Amino acid sequence: MEIHERFLAAVDGHRGVAAADGLCDACVMLLHVDAAAISLVFDGTNSGTMGSSSPAARQYDELQFTLGEGPCLESVTRRIPILVVDLEDPEEARWPAYRPAMLAHQIRSVYAIPVVVAGEFVGALDLFRAEPGPLGGKHLVGAVAAAELAAIPLLDLLDADMQAAVADPASNAWAELNTLSRSEVSQATGMLVAQLGVEPAEALVRLRAHGYTEGRSATDVARDILDRRLTLEAD
Repeated sequence: MEIHERFLAAVDGHRGVAAADGLCDACVMLLHVDAAAISLVFDGTNSGTMGSSSPAARQYDELQFTLGEGPCLESVTRRIPILVVDLEDPEEARWPAYRPAMLAHQIRSVYAIPVVVAGEFVGALDLFRAEPGPLGGKHLVGAVAAAELAAIPLLDLLDADMQAAVADPASNAWAELNTLSRSEVSQATGMLVAQLGVEPAEALVRLRAHGYTEGRSATDVARDILDRRLTLEAD
């Protein structure tokens, strides 16, 4: 069976997030990587994790949001695959915060393939491997095929939410997509704007910086702020 057909078989019968998770699981099995995630990227920001092969994969993707840099963002910005053979290579100077963070998780290779929907670059398929090395020919072809299929679960979510909005204008349209996005971060950023008297961009930087300093995700920090368990001090 061709690798594209094997990916199709892995997501057959699933929709939305379940299909995205299934696709990530298939990437781990078929592409000889240790973890996989599908990032959503809007306006240059990693805004959510649509699918993942494991909690660790989701954490690796979340790091890109917390630190504001990483291969998925570069992949979408440049509209090309970003293939990192070895993060430990002294010549690899990209992502000064993300690179050491991933090395601390024993990840040496990262590969990001853009996900395109209706001509728009809306995310990336991220593949992570503990062993350094290139993504071999057939595995690279498979990764591109998987990234193409990753557009389908996203379209599922958009279609389902739009149908819900038409059927019931009072419904919580875009509900599942909003759940995937880091809505808590947006809400916490708004709270910080009011509390600290700063611009939204600075409030987000402070939230992310606190997460990085404490070794926690931006989403976890946001939840603590929203639940009043954490207060960031003004300068």
